[in-house]
Amino acid sequence: MRTGANWTGTNWAGNITFAARELHRPATPEALRALVAGAARVRVLGSGHSFNLIAEPGADGVLLSLDALPAEIDVDTTARTVRVGGGVRYAELARRVHEQGLALPNMASLPHISVAGSVATGTHGSGVRNGSLAAPVREVEVLTADGATVTVGRDDPRFGGAVTSLGALGVVTALTLDLSPAFEVEQHLFTELPLEGLDFETVAGAAYSVSLFTDWRAPGFRQVWLKRRTDQPLAAFPWATPATEALHPVPGMPAVHCTEQFGVPGPWHERLPHFRAEFTPSSGQELQSEYLMPREHALGALRALDGIRATVSPVLQTCEVRTVAADEQWLSPAYGRDSVAVHFTWVEDTAAVLPVVRAVEAALEPFAPRPHWGKVFETPAAALRERYPRLDDFAALVRELDPAGTFTNAFVRGVLES
Repeated sequence: MRTGANWTGTNWAGNITFAARELHRPATPEALRALVAGAARVRVLGSGHSFNLIAEPGADGVLLSLDALPAEIDVDTTARTVRVGGGVRYAELARRVHEQGLALPNMASLPHISVAGSVATGTHGSGVRNGSLAAPVREVEVLTADGATVTVGRDDPRFGGAVTSLGALGVVTALTLDLSPAFEVEQHLFTELPLEGLDFETVAGAAYSVSLFTDWRAPGFRQVWLKRRTDQPLAAFPWATPATEALHPVPGMPAVHCTEQFGVPGPWHERLPHFRAEFTPSSGQELQSEYLMPREHALGALRALDGIRATVSPVLQTCEVRTVAADEQWLSPAYGRDSVAVHFTWVEDTAAVLPVVRAVEAALEPFAPRPHWGKVFETPAAALRERYPRLDDFAALVRELDPAGTFTNAFVRGVLES
């Protein structure tokens, strides 16, 4: 499928208008290969849940959506793996995997995002022992500009640069992920967790997945979401009050679209996300930013943000604090360090939000924050180079697999040339 010349469209949130010569939705692998071979500049849109220009090919480029391709999901119950096509989203993948008695180790808050796009940008869930969504990837298949399919597995020295790759190597046509036996999860929610005297390590490790929410209008956290695997002990949580009504991460919003709460057990894929798979958001009246820092600096970072509450809170809908285990993906925000992730859901007002983003980055500067690649950030290129020690190795991999720069856009050049 081809959508007009000089195409323009927006991301999910509507804050980015993409420039592209054409948008294509190929329906077959052969059509995809032909499109890539005939284009000088290509980017893949994914599910459109990025908040910056990472997907924009430029006015002379081609934007590809993979959502019309066959939704390949091939579960190997013996090997406990799944091969998943490049256009598949997590909600669909999770259902199919669960039907086979298996599970992904973690999911992000929203189950409607694409698998390939999520791992390419360093997206994650939560849990002190849970890696990012790229952690289960054991093999990636990439269609390069010359029409070849390159397969990179964990035993390949290039693997560390091939998964969280910002779309700079080619079109990810398939990923193979490790799976585990299916498990059940129950959610226990609490309110009003103080920042003063917070034992962050104990709180973050109180369940399989833990999220803290605050609007920064007062010190501390308005909500705590504990997602406990039912095959693991239920830890006491004496530091906050059990919730008495269903909650939405954004204060005042109805919780009807949130996953089941109050300790009701259910399948992993119906509890690990914050939102139900059957609720598909059509647009997002918000902007988002996120920064990952070494977990040992969690309290220092939170106190620094508490110090600028008056600046942050007027443009903030909610702030979520999670943990992510270290991984070995060169461009992962959790590369080489167990991390605390601080996520901001802003109001939909770019002019008002950008000065606050800069203030947040200045407050977090002592803790070497790495921004999520798909969110709004203002981090200078020189700082990115300092915080990603394998950036030169990644640039070399880009030159190897995409020497003509077919998949490189302004966003990627800003990273590689920092």
